[in-house]
Amino acid sequence: MNQPLAYVHPGAKIAKNVVIEPFTTIHNNVTIGEGTWIGSNVTIMEGARIGKNCSIFPGAVISAMPQDLKYQGEDTTVVIGDNTTIRECATINKGTSDRMKTVIGNDCLIMAYCHVAHDCFVGDGCIFSNNSTLAGHVTIGQNVVLAGMVAVHQFVSIGNHAFVTGGSLVRKDVPPYVKAAREPLSYVGINSIGLRRRGFESDKIREIQNIYRLLYQQNYNNSQAASIIEAEMEATPERDEILQFIRDSQRGIMKGYFSSN
Repeated sequence: MNQPLAYVHPGAKIAKNVVIEPFTTIHNNVTIGEGTWIGSNVTIMEGARIGKNCSIFPGAVISAMPQDLKYQGEDTTVVIGDNTTIRECATINKGTSDRMKTVIGNDCLIMAYCHVAHDCFVGDGCIFSNNSTLAGHVTIGQNVVLAGMVAVHQFVSIGNHAFVTGGSLVRKDVPPYVKAAREPLSYVGINSIGLRRRGFESDKIREIQNIYRLLYQQNYNNSQAASIIEAEMEATPERDEILQFIRDSQRGIMKGYFSSN
């Protein structure tokens, strides 16, 4: 931790076994957990709360002021969980008075040049590939994968275990367990590969597929489909999670894909 070519403010709280490489700047009111590695030329600004065993690569900027004209200097934070990796030149802005914090969960991988704006909540186990961008107030569930150059509109929600293909524009909410692709962004199936990798059994995957067939392939509107799913399908945690997501959606969920051919 004794790195003469780095600047660490005396008010920063740095745990044991933290490695800070040269030319890094750590501001006041920052906490960093044990075993974390901070690469060279990283800037960690006021309000950062970084967990244990994280890796932050050169050029990253953590807890900069929000790029929001409504921000008036509120005392807000960025909270990063344990075992999370932030790659080169990623930027994560702290919150505004709306949520007061931006949150990245445990065991996440935020790849190079990604941007996470103010007041975003990102769950555990997420992977954001290079150049993916979240606008403000976005909510991302657990184990979500965004492929490269995905852009997520402000206030959008993406459910647990969803996969969004590269270059997508996410304007509507993406329900749990699905694959989203094409333009405009549409349902193209469930994320069966991801679910298998995370231990979902074949019967559970078929159950989820049947729910989304009713929602996206039977010409019902969302309210009708939700009522039929609730009435006809056995209550399970996954069924109830999907129904709750549909009913809670503020921006509306993405549509199904229909070929023009």
